[in-house]
Amino acid sequence: MTSSKPLTTRAALTSAVGTVAGLLVALALMVGFFSWQSEYFFTADTFITIANDIPAVAVTAVGMTFVLIIAGIDLSVGSTMALAAAVAGIAMLQWHWSLLPATFLAMGVGVVVGAINGAISVAWRLPSFIVTLGMLEMARGAAYLATDSRTQYIGGKIDWLGKPIVLGLSPQFFIAIVIVVVAQIVLTRTVFGRSLIGIGTNEEAMRLAGVDPRPLKVIVFALAGLLAGLGGVFLSSRLEAADPNAGTGAELVVIASVVIGGTSLMGGRGSVASTFFGVLVISVLEAGLAQIGASEPTKRIITGFVIIIAVVLDTLRERRKKRGS
Repeated sequence: MTSSKPLTTRAALTSAVGTVAGLLVALALMVGFFSWQSEYFFTADTFITIANDIPAVAVTAVGMTFVLIIAGIDLSVGSTMALAAAVAGIAMLQWHWSLLPATFLAMGVGVVVGAINGAISVAWRLPSFIVTLGMLEMARGAAYLATDSRTQYIGGKIDWLGKPIVLGLSPQFFIAIVIVVVAQIVLTRTVFGRSLIGIGTNEEAMRLAGVDPRPLKVIVFALAGLLAGLGGVFLSSRLEAADPNAGTGAELVVIASVVIGGTSLMGGRGSVASTFFGVLVISVLEAGLAQIGASEPTKRIITGFVIIIAVVLDTLRERRKKRGS
């Protein structure tokens, strides 16, 4: 028993390194192709724009990584982003709060939404897919009610989060990087992170080992909501407004980024660092397609195809894993 843990850790590390290496190759190929197709792609401005566009998706994808690792899913993150942004906008515009407390309020709203998702899923043993699908509609409706179905323009109170400060990069980019690093450490170096992997791998075995998975699962969904709330604030800083339509479809981009990053839809395997590279793959793909003049339908077809390929590869990995065991 004592020798199996290092082997498992080494295997997980090797898998994560292999995933990152594969994603780096994919990124290099995409950059090469789009640079060949467009003379304007391989420029500092393009890469800075991509870097400043990814924080909202990146921090939300961190939370989704934890959710998928415990074999759950959260379809409500896009609507949570919109609701959190709406609440932050109200706090700044109507209550005259500054950005920091408004951001904490937005994150608190996200925690409540996520905790409700987790509590209902755990208490009634319902599939998180169904619960969060319902929350997707509820949170979006609440965002419309909070904003009176109108875009609330915030302006200078929030736009500085998205403005360049160092090398053309915005404060929210650096905040997102810190969150990715901290989350990766939590997942790989703490008892909490190892417990989540254990829940996703074999929940019953964790119960027999004396670990109650229920509070941990609620915490994970609450964490996903918190990060979606922060993602909503980041999104508002780019728009300089709280838009009740913001984040529509974001759950698909977030889930795609996490799966492309190698996190298993079946639970028990994942890496926050790999998720970040998955976000980069999606962002570079979208930016490249836009620069070469691809139409919106074409971009959707290609992005959807990439998502399907990622899911197929994940399924093949799981089958090989089962045959190997």
